[in-house]
Amino acid sequence: MKMISRFGLGLLLSSSLATAHADDVKIGMITTLSGGGSHLGVDVRDGFMLALEQSGRDDVEVLIQDDANRPDLARSLANEFMQRDEVDILTGIIWSNLAMAVVPSVTRQGTFYLSPNAGPSDLAGRMCHENYFNVAYQNDNLHGAMGAYMREEGYERPIIMAPNYPAGTDALAGFKHLYEGEVVDELYTQMGQTDYAAEIAQIRASDADSLFFFLPGGMGISFMKQWESSGVDMPIFGAAFSFDEILIKAVGSAAIGARNTSLWAYDLENEANERFVEGFREAYDRTPTLYAAQGYDTANLILSALETAHPDDKDAFREALRAADFDSVRGEFRFGPNHHPIQDIYVREVVEGDDGEPTNRLIGVAVEDIQDVYFEQCQM
Repeated sequence: MKMISRFGLGLLLSSSLATAHADDVKIGMITTLSGGGSHLGVDVRDGFMLALEQSGRDDVEVLIQDDANRPDLARSLANEFMQRDEVDILTGIIWSNLAMAVVPSVTRQGTFYLSPNAGPSDLAGRMCHENYFNVAYQNDNLHGAMGAYMREEGYERPIIMAPNYPAGTDALAGFKHLYEGEVVDELYTQMGQTDYAAEIAQIRASDADSLFFFLPGGMGISFMKQWESSGVDMPIFGAAFSFDEILIKAVGSAAIGARNTSLWAYDLENEANERFVEGFREAYDRTPTLYAAQGYDTANLILSALETAHPDDKDAFREALRAADFDSVRGEFRFGPNHHPIQDIYVREVVEGDDGEPTNRLIGVAVEDIQDVYFEQCQM
């Protein structure tokens, strides 16, 4: 048995040194390793590879490519993986617009795709496929859970904001699904936007009692720094995508007090999570993020299915994936009929850690056993 990882930008930079066998499994990972938001892809990759390393198996070969957050490049890499490398499974995409550019073609050609992050509504509903599994969430889940939490906490006039792309529109739709009250206004920004002066002025002029936003990656850093200097005093809520351990350290004190929803927390108490967090810190000398947890769970789901069937036996392997017979770092995990998770969503608060730096602390559960609203559109 063997495990080989290959890393590259655009082209693979090294080649296998071992002899492949017919029953070996080849996985192609396309993820974002350069440019804005690259730490998301780095953590998905590192969590995924940690799980494989801990498994002790060496019959799984992982080929890794950087999509540079470009849909055209991601599509080209997927075709190379399927046609030239004949991979059994594809995974790794971070962004919903890239997932929409790649996943439908991959699954139609009979290759399995397991998402460790992006979960656009179309792939959960009208464009679902038997070979597509999402191991993270449907895009609405974390936002909807925060809507339910804010309503329960008594906030009656939130203003909400997100970038204008598939995950952004899903985010605000998800929030409104479970908030069940008046939303003062909803603001759509540009992808990659760095100046939020106009939006902050709109928020200041509104009579909102709270702000919910979804600004993943560097967009969240830019917004929070401008927010702090603006002097606007309003409670802030969001999803984990804007409050991971890397982002809040970059934001600094402005993040203290913000509450965010997540399917996972590093201080969530279960045996699988303790092994993951300890192993990740030892291997990479940093605290894992949500994305690392999702990469770790994706690899462990694949490993659990391989105990039952090889991907060449598509029906058997698909059923093994559906069984989800693995210990998730997030606690209970099962798939709904559209192959998206049914799971608890937690609430975390950004606090000052023992080292003086911002960190997340688990404070409760927002919604138990949340399921997306698109499964009824899925004809599988």
